[in-house]
Amino acid sequence: MTIPDYQTFMLPFLRILGDEKEHTLKEIYEKLANLFELTDEEREELLPSGPIKYKNRISWAQTYLKKAGLLESAGRGKFYITQRGIDVLNEHPDKIDVNYLERYKEFQEFHGTDNSSSQNEDDYSLPRSIETNLSPEENLYKSYQDVRKGLIEELLQTVKSCSPTFFEKLVIDLLLAMGYGGTYDDAGQAIGKSGDDGIDGIIKEDRLGLDVVYIQAKRWEGPVGRPIVQAFTGSLEGNRARKGVLITTSRFTEEAKEYVKRIEKRIVLIDGKTLAELMIDYNIGVYKKAEYIVKSIDSDYFDAE
Repeated sequence: MTIPDYQTFMLPFLRILGDEKEHTLKEIYEKLANLFELTDEEREELLPSGPIKYKNRISWAQTYLKKAGLLESAGRGKFYITQRGIDVLNEHPDKIDVNYLERYKEFQEFHGTDNSSSQNEDDYSLPRSIETNLSPEENLYKSYQDVRKGLIEELLQTVKSCSPTFFEKLVIDLLLAMGYGGTYDDAGQAIGKSGDDGIDGIIKEDRLGLDVVYIQAKRWEGPVGRPIVQAFTGSLEGNRARKGVLITTSRFTEEAKEYVKRIEKRIVLIDGKTLAELMIDYNIGVYKKAEYIVKSIDSDYFDAE
């Protein structure tokens, strides 16, 4: 089975505490993993941001139950059920989810659904905008990916509208930001001097110039097929070169991708989407609009007490 969402973990989490004893979060992780028969692979599956997925979802279930007053902390990583939590179990609900918890004033204030008080800069309630089966942390990552996807599309369209000369400069800036080339002057002398052999430029692989990379950078609209890649390979052979980078603003066909896997030359294909992603990652043609840092409790710090 797939890993349950954080809301699905809520009721079985509370049922574990129903014996009115203290339980550690570590213990609850194990009990719930066994209850839902999670495989070894599922127990090791990570979120893109790093934490173990099922543990992250259980932790958010704990946070929501606590904010609703159904459980309380009994020290670091320990919990016990409250009288309100016992009352809930006595109701024998089919499930506990966000909608169920909305009945409690404390949860409404935490979740940002309490209309009795206006929000201000000191209000730490969660935004109400996204409510799916994803945890808030997963929603944050998804929102980031949506923003990034939109930026990739916009950036690629902007690149396609640039002049050939500016596109060559863009390639220089990107390769330098990635650590290739010695100085901008070195790169500038190499890029943008097209010859009859299908090579648009040569750039140092490292700052010492121990090896060089041959480049072909073209603004294509249609897909780039094997014949173009094969011609570039021939150009490398004619220059006794071993490494090359072929950059396009469009995409490569599957035949072209398979071809570079079978040849001895080391050729890297960079399509339009990858080009835009690299520009974002290395801050070429973009600027930092906002930055959000997700932090967690440093257990090692408190264990040293």
